[in-house]
Amino acid sequence: MRARHIAAAAAAALSLAALTAPAAVSATPAACGENDLTLRAEPSDDSDGVIKLSVRNESGRACTVDVAPTVTYGDLDGAAQPRPATKSGTYELAAHATAYAAVRSLAATDSDEQPRTVPSLRVAASPDQSGRGFQAMTLGAPTGIQVWEPVTTPWMASPARAAQVIEDQTAGWFQA
Repeated sequence: MRARHIAAAAAAALSLAALTAPAAVSATPAACGENDLTLRAEPSDDSDGVIKLSVRNESGRACTVDVAPTVTYGDLDGAAQPRPATKSGTYELAAHATAYAAVRSLAATDSDEQPRTVPSLRVAASPDQSGRGFQAMTLGAPTGIQVWEPVTTPWMASPARAAQVIEDQTAGWFQA
């Protein structure tokens, strides 16, 4: 009989603890699957040499992408560098939400070297994804995209903010 009272008391204590325990802190959402994302790139109407980027989470759940897009050019090594410089991390996209970035591909240079010209660029939401390719012609560069020290913004909540950041970060450094 005593064992039943102890078991009942223990069950009551566990029930009370469950009712008074703090709610679990929600974890960071999982990484976005590449098939859940729509990537877009188009030339800026406001700034020569700037390409506007967007990524949309088409899924019905929040997920994360890398803090900045991975932008690569044709067969060139390397990718556009985030400006301002960012630490590694993630950017959370709510279900059906869109994030924006901007990329500028050509820096003014005092070097005798000429910028490289490529027929396309590739944008990925995270470095481990293959992303989507865009032809130079569709990005307003019918003779190819000139590349010299390219930079990109992190993902942001608005296209206007991304455009402002790329202008602020590259003022006086770049040419069209």
